[in-house]
Amino acid sequence: MALKITVIGTGYLGATHAAAMAELGFEVLGLDVVPEKIEMLQRGEVPMYEPGLEELLRKHVAGIEGSSGRLRFTMDFAEAAAFGDVHFVCVNTPQKHGEYACDMSYVDAAFASLAPHLTGPALVVGKSTVPVGSADRLARTLTELAPAGEEVELAWNPEFLREGFAVQDTLHPDRIVAGIRSERAEKLLREVYATPLSEGTPFVVTDFPTAELVKTAANSFLATKISFINAMAEVCEAGGGDVVKLAEAIGHDDRIGKKFLRAGIGFGGGCLPKDIRAFMARAGELGADQALTFLREIDSINMRRRGQMVEMTREALGGSSFLGKRIAVLGATFKPDSDDVRDSPALNVAGQIHLQGGQVTVYDPKGMENARRLFPTLGYAETAVDAVRGAHAVLHLTEWREFRELDPAALGEVATDRVVLDGRNALDPAVWRAAGWTYRAMGRPTA
Repeated sequence: MALKITVIGTGYLGATHAAAMAELGFEVLGLDVVPEKIEMLQRGEVPMYEPGLEELLRKHVAGIEGSSGRLRFTMDFAEAAAFGDVHFVCVNTPQKHGEYACDMSYVDAAFASLAPHLTGPALVVGKSTVPVGSADRLARTLTELAPAGEEVELAWNPEFLREGFAVQDTLHPDRIVAGIRSERAEKLLREVYATPLSEGTPFVVTDFPTAELVKTAANSFLATKISFINAMAEVCEAGGGDVVKLAEAIGHDDRIGKKFLRAGIGFGGGCLPKDIRAFMARAGELGADQALTFLREIDSINMRRRGQMVEMTREALGGSSFLGKRIAVLGATFKPDSDDVRDSPALNVAGQIHLQGGQVTVYDPKGMENARRLFPTLGYAETAVDAVRGAHAVLHLTEWREFRELDPAALGEVATDRVVLDGRNALDPAVWRAAGWTYRAMGRPTA
């Protein structure tokens, strides 16, 4: 008999996972406790921008004309428990207010709500990013609260979604990690992921603690790589070097690699910053805090970039105050191909300049609505050209393809001063300079 799958939590991770499981051929029931979310998903709409996700949903949500009908949604834990053989828990683990640690309340609530309804054999699979040691505790919770007791097992299967590539990453992952305690759990997970496994995706079997550590270790490594090249940009700035050429030269060493070596205003978003902070907090609780003290410096280098971008802009405008200056900011999201503005370096820089008296106008292809909610006092424009109109400086802060394809000559016609500051080292300096712009980027020579 074919496996039936439930997905608990239908935010960014859950909605993607549910749609992908339906695409892989399973009957899927998605559960959430927020009625508005469920209503949207039932219409085949997603509450966030993610390339390809809405199309995938519409292909499978029951009740939509021409869909497979394999994907339904509910708010009832009893219905989910009765329906599923494998239950994926995909709820959020945000940073706690006022501290580094991660907030486990949503995960704990999901397990506490589901377990009492599990009356027969089931596999519960955690996908949320949690502090190491959580799975052990949650496995005990399941055994204690589930009527089926030890017939309900836990597995830990971390997610590695990249915003902008989430559908691809779920259907064709670069690895599947399974923290398991039995052959039955492994067999069920291999059945769930049979399609990607048949395409050659590696299946890494671990214990619970290792599976919990994989995501935070991977994110910490990526954060370290980004902050490393940004630290090199600071040294290039001081010594007159060119960080782009430096990155190219070291990137040819295949032990280092080219990816994540583009200097700029640093990383943001809902994962990297919170994950490295939660990792430090958990290491402290385990008495291993010295192992991760370097992450504090990684975080500090990253946050420093935002202030440095503000100062670079001030210098470009003559070095005194922002009062009476119009600044165009291209980009609001923390990365391209997303509408996510959580901890966005671009908006942080825009906000700082605004607080210091600058007249800031922002344009972003997908993040305008979310940016307006978060920073209602900034100015917003409908197009890049409108944002640049009358500007004394243009800041390129999110590397959308649309911005790389802009015509610097046409923009020059509407700007007050042709000054561009490339906070992502993604524009072609030669093209902008040829159109009469003064081009500046972090860690690069001025001419």
